[in-house]
Amino acid sequence: MKLSIIIVNYNVKHFLEQCLYSVRRAIKNIDAEVFVVDNNSIDDSNEMVQEKFPEVKLIANKDNVGFSKANNQAIRVSKGEYVLLLNPDTVVEDDTFKSCIEFMDAHPDAGGLGVKMIDGKGNFLPESKRGLPTPEAAFYKIFGISKLFPKSKKFSHYHLSYLDKDETNEVEILAGAYMMMRKEALDKVGLLDETFFMYGEDIDLSYRIIKGGYKNYYFADARIIHYKGESTKKSSVNYVFVFYNAMIIFAKKHFSQKNAKLFSLLINAAIYFRAGLAIFNRFVKKAILPILDFILIFIGIFFIKEYWEQNIFSDFQDYYPALLMKYEIPSFIVIWLSSLWLSGGYDKTTKPGKVLQGIGMGTLAILVIYALLPESLRFSRALVLISAAWSTITIFLNRIVLNLIGFKSSKIGYDKNKRFVIISDQSEGERVKRLLESTYYNPIITGIVNVNNTKEKGFIGNISQVKEIINIHKINEVIFCSKSISHQKIMDYMAELQSPDIDFKIAPEDSLSIIGSNSIHTSGDLYTIDINSIDKGYNRRNKRLFDIILSFFLITSFPISMLFIKNPFGLLKNIFHTIIGCKSWVGYEENNSQVKLPKIKKGILSPVISIRKIIQAETITKLNLLYARDYKVITDLKIILKGFKHLGRD
Repeated sequence: MKLSIIIVNYNVKHFLEQCLYSVRRAIKNIDAEVFVVDNNSIDDSNEMVQEKFPEVKLIANKDNVGFSKANNQAIRVSKGEYVLLLNPDTVVEDDTFKSCIEFMDAHPDAGGLGVKMIDGKGNFLPESKRGLPTPEAAFYKIFGISKLFPKSKKFSHYHLSYLDKDETNEVEILAGAYMMMRKEALDKVGLLDETFFMYGEDIDLSYRIIKGGYKNYYFADARIIHYKGESTKKSSVNYVFVFYNAMIIFAKKHFSQKNAKLFSLLINAAIYFRAGLAIFNRFVKKAILPILDFILIFIGIFFIKEYWEQNIFSDFQDYYPALLMKYEIPSFIVIWLSSLWLSGGYDKTTKPGKVLQGIGMGTLAILVIYALLPESLRFSRALVLISAAWSTITIFLNRIVLNLIGFKSSKIGYDKNKRFVIISDQSEGERVKRLLESTYYNPIITGIVNVNNTKEKGFIGNISQVKEIINIHKINEVIFCSKSISHQKIMDYMAELQSPDIDFKIAPEDSLSIIGSNSIHTSGDLYTIDINSIDKGYNRRNKRLFDIILSFFLITSFPISMLFIKNPFGLLKNIFHTIIGCKSWVGYEENNSQVKLPKIKKGILSPVISIRKIIQAETITKLNLLYARDYKVITDLKIILKGFKHLGRD
């Protein structure tokens, strides 16, 4: 057998499906075997593989044993002359394996081979070719010096950026996303080191291949798409610790004691530097806008108070005591901003109506609190209302000014509906069009572009005209149907059409998913029939806002509500748990199904509450899925009304 392909999967079913479709095409004329080693996924990956890819040899682990151990399980039983470790979030060209095997056959000194990797927008990924992470190379990368001098052999050794990405070269380190190795070399140097749970194992094995007398090559004549970011995100603190600790393991294993200590010291410094930077960046991104809003609103109210005191109450010296600006106004601003957040006022695109709703709800809450305060603390309702108006004006002006100076954290306006074009034949294009319409809110689908260079009825043009179609129709997103066009041509067109304003997606054949990735740093975007709309930020906020409003309503109406509730004391307990965020008034019905649903708080009621007969587990699963997919606040309200007497249950 010529080739053994090994894919380790963990909860990325849709990406795995697309990967396997591309692999199936690429091994058409090759004597090859394909392994999928699943690390205890709960997203029905195994069922999908068994149903759609019966030729694949599936190893289903009962635990997540890590990347190294999972790969080794398959390597030990593989029969190929060459072994390929392939990530599930990749797409290969139809001739990728063929050209790689031909290169390996022609270079008997080659122990390992990597290829040119691009992301979902067609951008070259620098980790396609890497040098050994020596203390010096790691230092230049960690502190950004390599980016300042990308063509320097000394400073840019980590990613070998001084080498032409379009030329084949000998390299030191291969990327684990696509790592083709000679089985003979593995027999000599050993398998992946299982000390590495995730990250670092590819560096370790690449280095051992070189020490075993073989060479590693970066092969520029073969391409793959690597979506990246599905299992971990590089901006996360967890990634920083896991990755750099893997580097310490590597240093202790391969460097001299002196160099290993130096490397470990450097890496430990980098861990805290990068982790601190990640935490700071995350805090700044999330907190800078609310902090600016708070400061500007407070300053404005201070001057309003001064004007009010000097002109309206000029006969009264120090009409407003110091505690107004010291405690009450800051508290009111926090309520306004919290209400604004719950209403969606801190989304990337802030709708004007959401700002008005947020400030309005906050003002209502403040007036209720104000009415409950002692007389000595009630200073002026008029000042509260004027401050609310100033807060609204500040929110709008702050975002307008920030956008004018280039700060894009949030803007006032409405999300523009995406404009899609589908590159396909007629039948597959219509299928994907229906999929988009079922998963994306009000998509503008310009039409289907014929994959053939012919003029036919039902198409808006052919593939040779796609550039003009994108420009004329102002297309935001291009969807390629892999059933109708080869992966090689897809990558060619991605490179040709590459633009910051255009996203690319691929619709695998016979699949209910459309997959893509907007950048090297983000996880892939996924449109799929079973879309979980309850997982969207604004739905989560609306659900939380509904829980809080209903809780306060039930408190104020408790003397009456208790007459209709089966367990009044249980109701009080549930009100408390809901207010502090431990529970939600409506959630999923408990079920033993393995279907993965978005995580929400445990519900007091569920979509099943109104059904008075015993129902099967399968029906419960479907009701939970429908609730998650098509969530609306009105749905929660209907469930509450139907199950009102059960609001006190545990």
